[in-house]
This record gives sequence, structure tokens and C-alpha cells, in this order.
Amino acid sequence: MREFSALIAMALPVGAEGISFSIETTRLCLEGAEGLERFECIGASAGVCMETTEGTTTVGMGFCIGLELGLWDEKLNMVYADLRSVERSVVDTVPAGGPSVPDSAKALRDMQRAWMGYRDAACFYEYSTCGGSTGGGLANAACLLDLTARQSLVLEDRLQERVQ
Repeated sequence: MREFSALIAMALPVGAEGISFSIETTRLCLEGAEGLERFECIGASAGVCMETTEGTTTVGMGFCIGLELGLWDEKLNMVYADLRSVERSVVDTVPAGGPSVPDSAKALRDMQRAWMGYRDAACFYEYSTCGGSTGGGLANAACLLDLTARQSLVLEDRLQERVQ
């Protein structure tokens, strides 16, 4: 399984040069957390970033949240790919002509697609509750960060179960 800390090398987006961001706070939090405690680590690095001078503006907050979101999204994609590979190998071991078993790789793909629709709808709802204010973008980004990180951790747990 790929390490979260390997994603630290991600470049800052254009316009974020003054933002001080490090995933270290989240990484350290995750190292010391178990089970559901890990969910409390979501947004930790964005929170530290938003405490800096550059992170206190609406634009700065958006960059801080977006930077952590980008790292969780990369982690989610890596964990999903690893889990899908495991599920494909399970399906491939079923002998031809043997008992019919559900295709867990296809089921994982379908579940992830459905989750993406849920995530997008839930976060659009968060955006919509802000009545068009600048807080809508932040609410949407924070929602995306939270749900993406949670899904990453859920799939990571499933991957661990499947490889044991």
C-alpha cells in the first residue's frame, strides 16, 4: 500500500505561492490514531494552514482546504486502484465452470461511482445553503475534503481486510 506522506511533493497551485501548507499535521495525527479516531485528523493540516496570515482570507482558506483535499483525493485514487487490483485478483482465481460468484471488482467500481454522485450532491447542498455568498465555495470545498478523506480511510480499511 502506498504511503500518504509520499503525496507531500504535490506542487502548490498557481496563486498559492504565499500559502504555508504542509500535510505533516495530518500525517502525524493519523500515525497516532486508530479506528474512528482517524476521522478526527481530516482537515488538520488545512486548519494549521488557515491559522497563518495568508490562510485567513477567503482565498487563502480556499487554497488551504484545496491543498489538503488534493492530497486526500490522490490517496483515495491510489487506495481505490490497489483495492480494485486485489478484487480483480480474487475474481481471477475463480475456476472456469466453477460456482458463480459476484464480481467484487465490478461491485467496487459501481459503489465508487455511486459514492461520487452522493459526494457531489451532498457538497452541492452544502454550497446551496450559503445563499450564493463567498462562503459557499468554502462550504463546498470543506465538504469535499471531509467526504473524500473519509472514503479514502474506509477503502483503506477494506484493503487491509482483503489482503490479510
